[in-house]
Amino acid sequence: MTLALPSASKARARSTGYVWLFLAPTVLLYGAFTVYPIIGSYVYSLTDWNGFDTSRSFIGVANYQEVLADPMFWSSFRLTLTFMVVAVPLQVLVTLLVAILLNSPRMPLRKLFRTALFLPVVTTTAIVGVVMQFVFDPASGPVNLALREVGLAPDGIDFLGQSSTALGTTIAVYVWKWFGITLVYWLAALQTVPNEVYEAARLDGAGAFGILRHITMPLLKPFLVIITLLSIEASLQVFDLVLTMTNGGPFYSTEVIEVYIYRWAFAGTIPRLGYASAAAVLFGLFVCFVGLLQLLAVRAARRTRRAA
Repeated sequence: MTLALPSASKARARSTGYVWLFLAPTVLLYGAFTVYPIIGSYVYSLTDWNGFDTSRSFIGVANYQEVLADPMFWSSFRLTLTFMVVAVPLQVLVTLLVAILLNSPRMPLRKLFRTALFLPVVTTTAIVGVVMQFVFDPASGPVNLALREVGLAPDGIDFLGQSSTALGTTIAVYVWKWFGITLVYWLAALQTVPNEVYEAARLDGAGAFGILRHITMPLLKPFLVIITLLSIEASLQVFDLVLTMTNGGPFYSTEVIEVYIYRWAFAGTIPRLGYASAAAVLFGLFVCFVGLLQLLAVRAARRTRRAA
């Protein structure tokens, strides 16, 4: 003899079924294009496989040993860290200053400036990289034409063709490309500062610089930690921009880890998917470490915010 479920339980079971029904496409796609490739990378990293043969030979940790012994891997890792160390402070600090200006009601055309600064964010990164090749072209690019007009570089500067300038130029384009999203973060953070605090400070005779130093900046410290870590994580994912602007050159001077992995997996004469997967796993572990730092920092920022 079976007992009928109460009507409330039936309704709850039915609603749960609908939830899973609507989640099914997302779960399937996420599993097929995210979870499966991650697991596959770990499996392939233990094999010697070129990506074409149906058979793969198991070689254990030999790929990892070869990657760790490759000077080019450590060079690409150093370039990735250099990219991060230079780009993140520029992006975070400059956007903070701009956000403070655009958050002021006295700032004219602030909505127009917000929109203009956010437009590069919605532009495809690969398209930005291709366009920037023309912008920085040493012969006919607008940057070099302007430098010739003012007499600063009569012969032009090959920004993307010289090892001394290629990485810096790529970093500058990256900061410009993602300037708007960090600006939105700061503007949202500034909205959390109560107006009553500003009004009380003005009644006590505090000036604009005093309010910024003693009120705004202390209250923004928790957001500084979160925004900085988000920017760090984003700066590690610059494959599409670097590939379209410089393809890792000249002379590997802009070959960050993602481009290094791509070169071994797809761009070589004989692809080495197993070797590239080992490099990708090592890089993934580093990104996970950064994510762990982000999680710990968010918790610390919440505690600091509550205390404030």
